[in-house]
Amino acid sequence: MTLNPLDDPFYYLNNFQRVLAWLEQRYADVLNRQEQQFIADFGRLPRASQALLVRMVMRKGLHFRLGKLQYPEIGDSAEAAEPLLALGWVDERAPLSIDDLFEVLLKPEIVQCFGALIEQPKAKKPQWLAALRERFDDPRTFNDWYPALDDRLLSLSIMDLADRLRLMFFGNLYQDWSEFVLADLGIFTYENVEFCAESRGLRSRDDLEAYLYLHQCQQRFEAGEDVTQVVEQIHALQTANPWLEQRRGKLLFQLGQHCERVADWPTALAIYRQCRYAGARLRLIRVLERCAEFQLALELASHAEQAPESAAEHQQLLRVLPRLRRKLGGAPASRSKAREVERLDLTLERVDPALSVECLVQAHLDDPRGPVHYVENSLINSLFGLLCWPAIFAPLPGAFFHPFQRGPADLLSEDFHARRADLFQACLAELADGRYVATIRQRFHDKYAVQSPFVFWAVLTEALLEQALACLPAEHLKLWFERLLQDIKANRAGMPDLIQFWPQQKTYRMIEVKGPGDRLQDNQLRWLEFCREHQMAVTVCYVQWAGPEG
Repeated sequence: MTLNPLDDPFYYLNNFQRVLAWLEQRYADVLNRQEQQFIADFGRLPRASQALLVRMVMRKGLHFRLGKLQYPEIGDSAEAAEPLLALGWVDERAPLSIDDLFEVLLKPEIVQCFGALIEQPKAKKPQWLAALRERFDDPRTFNDWYPALDDRLLSLSIMDLADRLRLMFFGNLYQDWSEFVLADLGIFTYENVEFCAESRGLRSRDDLEAYLYLHQCQQRFEAGEDVTQVVEQIHALQTANPWLEQRRGKLLFQLGQHCERVADWPTALAIYRQCRYAGARLRLIRVLERCAEFQLALELASHAEQAPESAAEHQQLLRVLPRLRRKLGGAPASRSKAREVERLDLTLERVDPALSVECLVQAHLDDPRGPVHYVENSLINSLFGLLCWPAIFAPLPGAFFHPFQRGPADLLSEDFHARRADLFQACLAELADGRYVATIRQRFHDKYAVQSPFVFWAVLTEALLEQALACLPAEHLKLWFERLLQDIKANRAGMPDLIQFWPQQKTYRMIEVKGPGDRLQDNQLRWLEFCREHQMAVTVCYVQWAGPEG
């Protein structure tokens, strides 16, 4: 019988100790003296003190009322806090702003604390805070704010250190300690990947500091700091880590998009000219066009046309180039006529406004001999993910570095496929001799509910899987899978909404649904064109509403 880790009341402490042991083993050369000392001192603390600190680290915020830090397994929290206070990891005389104070006091306590200064006793806390903020702009200790209250406030002094440890373990700051609990509860199950010695998200102390530096730049931007100053700070970073360069590029791209939204064209131009992130070149062309720099925009667009970075960029260039040439006085370009796609027009009763148009079309077309499934991007991605599971979860250096990864860290990198070319080739080879059917079927059962960046377990039922394996030709699967590998970020979206199978005939058709006023998006147009090019059965269904709404 397998024991549930959550049966141990100190499960959270066990998880934290597991992280510290992992970091000592794999990041000893990255830990600085303060972090090493913390790990050593933490190990010497009484268990109750360790548990109390971890409880605080894993909770939201920095300030905690001692009266609310009550846990049966810890016992006397005041006693458990004493070693933490002695080490300086917890402070009970930390200065609090009035905003901090309002976070830890209840409404009746605020009324008692400020007395007659609360002019509207029935108002809400934010209204009181707005009225009092100008009168109290100096920070004070909790006891100085409210000496009559019989409680103590403990403030964490080591949250920055705890965040650095969390960053080293996860390789990012968006995952937190709840990952352990979700895994222990069985809500998330992760693939068991063997970690090689070179597999670390942050390879050096410089990498760690660079990640934190970029994170702080993003926080300053989100806090409203001048964009040009943030951009200067981003460019000042020196790093040789390709992964961090990708993060820098993405952040610059986001700043450029912000400048476009507020019509700050000069800053947007300056950002995009120095940004190598995918899509930045096209944005630069569009901003040059907005600034009436048509000749420069045309020159850059013509250069890009010679070697588009993606199908998405090429699609956009086919629209931009004729427009730029026309604005410069050139002859109108003859536009190639789009190939016809099979069209289905339906007029439906909107029986339930809560139901999506896709669900209504699915119900209308569904037939016992030709079942219709609402799959959108889920089916093709899932089949690819199951067949190519060994390649996707291959333990390559830099791909997996902690036990809670849904997929490889380099999934969207330019060399993702190239690094695993032989592995993917071996997986796709099964499509040629029919082995793929048994492989996908077996992997569906063996890996069921294990997290994957491609498999949609909530959608992929066994019935859907069997119909797909029976009706989708192996040559079509191969074409779809190869297209996915060409550009995972762009091509794993935009697939038709519905798929209809005819198991008796072993055929299928895909159906893209468009409600009134809706139009095909660029990624959908690219998928439709791909399907037409390879004689795959695809239909665009245009829906109008019957009755008054029609």
